[in-house]
Amino acid sequence: MGNQIRTVLLLTAMTALVLVIGQLLGGRQGMVLAFILAIGMNFFSYWYSDKIVLKMYRASEITPNQAPELYNMVKTLAQRAGLPMPRVCLIPEEAPNAFATGRNPENAVVAVTQGLLNRMNSKEIMGVLAHEMAHVYNRDILIGAIAATMAGAIMLLANFARFSAFFGGHRSDEEDGLGGIGLLVMSIIAPIAAVVIQMAVSRRREYLADATGARFAGETEGLAGALEKLGAYSGQIPMRTDSPATAHMFIVNPLSGKSLKSLFSTHPPLEDRISRLRGRKPPRPPAQGGQDQRMEQGKAFWDNLS
Repeated sequence: MGNQIRTVLLLTAMTALVLVIGQLLGGRQGMVLAFILAIGMNFFSYWYSDKIVLKMYRASEITPNQAPELYNMVKTLAQRAGLPMPRVCLIPEEAPNAFATGRNPENAVVAVTQGLLNRMNSKEIMGVLAHEMAHVYNRDILIGAIAATMAGAIMLLANFARFSAFFGGHRSDEEDGLGGIGLLVMSIIAPIAAVVIQMAVSRRREYLADATGARFAGETEGLAGALEKLGAYSGQIPMRTDSPATAHMFIVNPLSGKSLKSLFSTHPPLEDRISRLRGRKPPRPPAQGGQDQRMEQGKAFWDNLS
């Protein structure tokens, strides 16, 4: 229920931001057009945002025969979590990273980069996969996909406002819309507002996914060691596709170390996440039981980590 409320709040906040941008760009007519756009984006986000993100990163689905060790790890974690087996995708990127997406656990996807498989040992890969399966378990994946799609739309509108401002704007200051200077200011503020909304949604869920993922893996050091390596590699190996709109979906921010792009990070500090994991006793793997029992176990472990 908590994530359902957060999804509604996210949709409301993103929709309101789109409406404000529309009103500033074109007055009442612009707001009406933005409202139509927002309705379309909300519908599109629910059904297709995961497909867009996978296509953006050129992720391809793998079979058990193509990567048996990776596939079996995900299968083991799905069984421990009491979740359906998600699709497993591989991203042809040398930067080590991973994310989960989909509108619900029945339509979930776990995607990892080739660089993650090349640079992590089995224990660390298991820790990363457990973190992503925790996002599926905690119903974070729809929130992340919606935030990515809506943030992309907001940034597109902001870019349109910037170009309009450079060409003098299409309205005078006396009309409902903004003039050239106002458009330029709005084109800077809108993406920041979108990132702030992403931050509000993303940061706490990363801590929770770390805790839940460690429980699924049965120990904390695999994920802690993986986060340590991921933090070191994120500043050394850039991703070829690094959209700010999707940065919050990854286990570590792929924009780390990129000057202004990393000014507003959608993730909590890696040092804090690692110290939380290493400062606690290894958790027990989840017992087989009902959904209510598993949720209580997850809540208890999260309370211990907080």
